[in-house]
Parts: sequence; structure tokens; C-alpha cells
Amino acid sequence: MAKLSQEDLLAQFEEMTLIELSEFVKAFEDKFDVEAAAPVAVAAAGAPGAPAAAEAEEQDEFDVILTGAGDKKIQVIKVVRELTSLGLKEAKDLVDGTPKPVLEKVAKDAADKAAEALKGAGASVEVK
Repeated sequence: MAKLSQEDLLAQFEEMTLIELSEFVKAFEDKFDVEAAAPVAVAAAGAPGAPAAAEAEEQDEFDVILTGAGDKKIQVIKVVRELTSLGLKEAKDLVDGTPKPVLEKVAKDAADKAAEALKGAGASVEVK
């Protein structure tokens, strides 16, 4: 395998989406047993103030919180089981113990889809 120069690697990273780059960083950390969080934080702090502040305000991870089961509790439990890997008892306990998070730190589109599915089953939901 030919060795890639630093410029070639940067060109490859430039073409990646943020999700792909995030997955690469996780794989890199796992492979070499390192953590990239500290250097990334330092690099972000060194960036110009206005763009960094705009990026910090933009939320990219959302929590889907079940606030009420509604009249169709069984349907809500079924949807919770579809959205998570919980068993029947765990899903029922989650629905009974509202308000509780169903999904945590998911992308905006996944949070919206989950909220719509839960609302469709009759539950009341918050996305934070």
C-alpha cells in the first residue's frame, strides 16, 4: 500500500461528511487506544470567535423524552421496543415511569422520526 502524504489525507478528510469523519475518529481511537477529545477542544478554542460561537449554538444531538403514554399504552410500548433494544418489561417500565428519555444523543432526523412514531401511537413527546 502506498504511503499517503499529509496533504492527500487532508484532501480525503475534506470530502467526508461530518458523520463519516466522526466514525473515522472513533475507529482511530479504538484502533490505537487514544482519545482525540483534548486536541479537538484545543483546536476549536483556537478558531476565530464568531464562527466557533455559531457552531457551538447549533445543536447536533437530541434527546427524545416520553412525557406521557396517552390512552394507547400498549401501542406506545410497541413503538418504544421498535426504537430501542429494550425487552417487553423494560419498555413497559420506561413507559410507566414517564417522563423518561427513550433515545439520547441522536441526530435531528432520527429524533424527529422517533417523536413522530411515538406521537402516532398516542404518546406525548419532547425533543430536547
